Amino acid sequence: MIRMPEPDPATIARRGELLARLREVVPGGVIADEHARRAYETDALTAYRQLPLLVVLPSSTQEVAAVLRVCREFGVKVVPRGAGTSLSGGALPLADGIVLGLSKLNRILDIDYDNRTVTCQPGVTNLAISQAVAERGFYYAPDPSSQIACTIGGNVAENSGGVHCLKYGLTTHNVLGVELVTIDGEVIRLGGKHLDPEGYDLLGVLTGSEGLLGVVTEVTVRILPKPEGARALLLGFTSNEAAGDTVAAIIGAGIIPGGMEMMDRPAIHATEAFVKVGYPLDVEALLIVELDGPAAEVDYLVERVMTLARERGAVYCRASRDEQERLAFWAGRKAAFPAVGRITPDYLCMDGTIPRRALPQVLARLKELEAEFGLRVANVFHAGDGNLHPLILYDANRPGELERAEAFGAAILRLCVQVGGVLTGEHGVGVEKRDLMPEQFSETDLAHQERLKCAFDPDGLLNPGKMFPVLHRCAELGRMHVHRGELRFPDIPRF
Repeated sequence: MIRMPEPDPATIARRGELLARLREVVPGGVIADEHARRAYETDALTAYRQLPLLVVLPSSTQEVAAVLRVCREFGVKVVPRGAGTSLSGGALPLADGIVLGLSKLNRILDIDYDNRTVTCQPGVTNLAISQAVAERGFYYAPDPSSQIACTIGGNVAENSGGVHCLKYGLTTHNVLGVELVTIDGEVIRLGGKHLDPEGYDLLGVLTGSEGLLGVVTEVTVRILPKPEGARALLLGFTSNEAAGDTVAAIIGAGIIPGGMEMMDRPAIHATEAFVKVGYPLDVEALLIVELDGPAAEVDYLVERVMTLARERGAVYCRASRDEQERLAFWAGRKAAFPAVGRITPDYLCMDGTIPRRALPQVLARLKELEAEFGLRVANVFHAGDGNLHPLILYDANRPGELERAEAFGAAILRLCVQVGGVLTGEHGVGVEKRDLMPEQFSETDLAHQERLKCAFDPDGLLNPGKMFPVLHRCAELGRMHVHRGELRFPDIPRF
């Protein structure tokens, strides 16, 4: 059961006064009407919803700073929001807090080909960056499946990945600088176009901080020249274990594919029925492996990977013949989540990361957990870096199924930690994994993380209720040994 901080009656009582002040600093950009606020009551973790107190849509860094100053003055909580594609409830609103929507900050400010950078506002979509530099043969490497909709600001908040993160890194490896507004309304800059920022690595701290430390209003990212050539392989296996062994063998051979994804039988069938790209339907597991670089190197690696796959029992091997076919192979993978949505009323998309060597063990255990919880799973994940995305299929209209799906998801994440992995690879902790944080971190670990939060946000106004399983006053965290008195959280209304 996901719980959030108790609403503050005093804040709700001052709603009218707060509304007037916010309309002064963001004229025409405050949403107070209940029906209009409904559009912001949930993110992509759609099992939960909460109507926010107000929604504010600033159009500039200066307006963001003014809003945060007002919220600090009133003691009002702030939930930053981009496109709302968070799968961990990172943008879930609060009854006594505002949603700070950044969709109007959607301009690309600078394209610098000499330094291979793009500077843009946080509301620019991930895909729009690549489209803006495509004519000069460049692109932005991190490519989440939601890249057509998700924003670069949200990518920074969650440290998003994508199918090509195996070779080219996550968001944190491709962001060079940000402009940040603190809860006090101060505007600061971290990093820039240069490769190695001076001082403490606050940019690394901020990337993946899920809106708990500040509000990003500008991002500078690294762009790369498109590879000379790229080909994709479809490799089919009669078992998930054989596919997992092949993943380990490819990496063990010193080959770093541009991307390496895996899908099991339910995901393959759902995707092929939806997109019709020619996936084999008589296999239990499918690997999509992309190899890029100089043409001669790519052709050589294609043969090497096919050999490794056949040695481990691959019964289907197919290489793309041209760019159109390569893109078609990936179109199926990119559409896997909506494809699965066609075969089930609801699903939970999990996100845990494990060592590659543990793939066969974990996939076998997932089959056992399916039987234990009585729910099906479709597996679609970034096999190359061990980032699992099991899709737990359920029907929220059947009493108890959502709770069973949540318990199933928690069991999967505990399994990830038990085999040496972590709770999240790219979706973030949010509210979904918040209460599982003690599975991975000790009390001392969590206390030090909270001290960092307090350094940026001493009153706990930025995205409270996310990431940490227990809330503390910052004064308590000044002591090395902290008494972790638990606060009571009310239930969040569900759909």
